[in-house]
Amino acid sequence: MTALTAHSNRIAQYWALTKPRVTQLAVFCAVIGMFLATPELPNWKIVVAATIGIWLLAGAAFAVNCLVEREIDARMARTARRPMARGELTVPQTLVFSGVIGGIGMWVLYNFVNPLTMWLTFATFVGYAVIYTMILKPATPQNIVIGGLSGAMPPALGWAAIANDVPMQAWILVLIIFVWTPPHFWALALYRRDDYAKSGLPMLPVTHGMQFTQFHIFLYTIVLVATTMLPFAVGMSRLIYLVSAAILGAIFLWYAWQIHRRYTDLLARKAFAYSIVYLSLLFAALLVDHYVRF
Repeated sequence: MTALTAHSNRIAQYWALTKPRVTQLAVFCAVIGMFLATPELPNWKIVVAATIGIWLLAGAAFAVNCLVEREIDARMARTARRPMARGELTVPQTLVFSGVIGGIGMWVLYNFVNPLTMWLTFATFVGYAVIYTMILKPATPQNIVIGGLSGAMPPALGWAAIANDVPMQAWILVLIIFVWTPPHFWALALYRRDDYAKSGLPMLPVTHGMQFTQFHIFLYTIVLVATTMLPFAVGMSRLIYLVSAAILGAIFLWYAWQIHRRYTDLLARKAFAYSIVYLSLLFAALLVDHYVRF
């Protein structure tokens, strides 16, 4: 192996620590919050700085998550190839990496955005990396419900970056992601139930059974669809969003009903994949609705 190849592999390992696919969705929701915070186009310099800062702190939180769960990850097929699970990175390397990118992220947010966004993003880091990962996840099958608030915060962070405030409209967006998280994650937990049984984590399909989890996915999806009507109900969105939310929600409800009544692992995989597309399109519809006027 050449020095260049070894260097590239090391960069890839650190990049994998940040869980880039999950980070991208979180940052996307934060950026939507930035654009919704103002009737005009937001200051592009603040958008860029806030995106970088939030991305770095999110990546730092995920790196800590990989560190704490390295032994659990090694027992699960889905996560066994993560750098910490494979022993490719050491504990000090991961801690330094998380500290450096997290520190840079806080510096960027404080100096180029505003202190409110920095502190909210740091609180989100603590909520995910410490409260959820270290305390809630190994302690209760409701971990994903209780700890979902930290993962739901990106729209509020984006809103705060532009408005230096977090009004009711921003918290509605947070609420949508908060309610979306359980059916999204439980669909994954259903078809990965054997993995979670090996991991020792008290995930709902392991502690309460398949049918209980399937029914709760359906119930939470009903609540989710109702929650997504709030932006229209309070006047922060119009017809484009309403129609989009109704169509996207109907598809999600169909998946949830099928999981409840005619479960297969393939169906759960499709529902999990759709849930990611669902959230992306839902927030994209909010953005289009915000700027397109009839």
